[in-house]
Amino acid sequence: MLIKRSFFLFLFLSQLTISQEKDLNLPNLGDRVSGVISLEQERMLGQGFLEQVYAQAPLIEDPIIQEYTELLIYKLSETSQVKDRQFTIVLIDEKSLNAFAAPGGVIGVNGGLFLNAGNEAQLASVLGHELAHLSQRHFARNVLRGRDTNLASSLVMVSAIALAIISNNPTAFIAGPAALQQQQLRYSRIFEREADRYGFNNLIAAGYDPAGMGQMFENMAKVRKLAGDNPPEFLLTHPITSSRVSDAFNAADQIEFTGGKKNTINFEFVKGRLKARYSSLSPQASARYFEKLYKDIPTNENKYAYISALQSNGQTDKALDAMNEILNKFPKNLILNITKSEILLSGQRLDEAKNNIEQVLNISPGNYPASIIKAKILSSKKEFIKAEEILRDLLISKNRDPGLWMQLSEIQRAGKNIVGYHLSRGEYYTLIGDFDNALNQFQFALSLSGNSFQTTETIMTKIKLAKDRLGRRRGF
Repeated sequence: MLIKRSFFLFLFLSQLTISQEKDLNLPNLGDRVSGVISLEQERMLGQGFLEQVYAQAPLIEDPIIQEYTELLIYKLSETSQVKDRQFTIVLIDEKSLNAFAAPGGVIGVNGGLFLNAGNEAQLASVLGHELAHLSQRHFARNVLRGRDTNLASSLVMVSAIALAIISNNPTAFIAGPAALQQQQLRYSRIFEREADRYGFNNLIAAGYDPAGMGQMFENMAKVRKLAGDNPPEFLLTHPITSSRVSDAFNAADQIEFTGGKKNTINFEFVKGRLKARYSSLSPQASARYFEKLYKDIPTNENKYAYISALQSNGQTDKALDAMNEILNKFPKNLILNITKSEILLSGQRLDEAKNNIEQVLNISPGNYPASIIKAKILSSKKEFIKAEEILRDLLISKNRDPGLWMQLSEIQRAGKNIVGYHLSRGEYYTLIGDFDNALNQFQFALSLSGNSFQTTETIMTKIKLAKDRLGRRRGF
């Protein structure tokens, strides 16, 4: 699925590549960079990019995976050099190995990144690399370096790189003069090396095994070898060589650091969840496959994948039996307990599901995936007002999540809250940059709002904002 080519999409996306250089001439990130593009301008560009991604890219709408990824990135950011830690984490529903960073704290992660990481330390090495692109303001510095060339052409070129990465379509990379492409890539490699250095230091500071970076390199090298004539685009432009692998391990060997964390049980569960998600088999065949896989290789990851496959195949009782077995080992694990409620919901055992998820929320009040599950349970029980209240509480901190607005609109429609339905749909369309549909939804809401002055004023404000955005887009 292709991202629209918009001239206003001025972004820098990092492609996954890690290289070790001991001596780097790091620039002074002072007023010279901010004079070209401010942090506020970067945030605005990031929002423009997000509109494109939300509208066009396939997304993983899974609160368990989202919560795990967000917690890991925020944990890594605490020991990084990122000053503004207001991130937007986007999960791309794509099996290829990739991640990216864009202006304004946008971090994208493909589902395939988890599949190709052997443990959490390896995953963290990549996410630390992406955080370094943000902390070192590589987009702004890329614009600064390109000021001797035609700036407009340079920004179009960066948009083309974004198109290639997000669409997983290497041919989309061909845009603009060849010389400009080469210059853009040269700058990108410089920034990649710098991001590697900061990412490596961040990995250690966060308490992870520094060998995780070299191990991730090895995984990438295997991907390149197995891909044959069709490797991912980032491996074409940034090949993983044997020297890079050995350099990464040598750097780890030189660090006087012991006891670094390699893995967590939650990484295993999330990876197992994604393995089941990306199974190309039918639900029935997938359940048989993961059952055999777990018997042959009895890991927590494979057990969770088996449970997910059983759930997808509608085998609720069998999935619960397997879940209770693993819960005996990890009775307090939130992911497992939330998944149990999810299985009960899918089997329409609503009272059991509600009781179980309330126990989770008593332990972890406001937990995001648990709250989402509870809202779904209440909606299934036709307790629409209570379900709506839960989602509105979540939207206080996640009001730029289009999936959450969409879910709220569905609950409002089922509960006959038609004005609320149109308002929530309007918010959804606004976030994905579809201002025509947003305007239509707000106008429907206005026509149904009755004599409530406060509601009418709120809707009129939203209509004005949608019209303003449409006007700016159309140039008048």
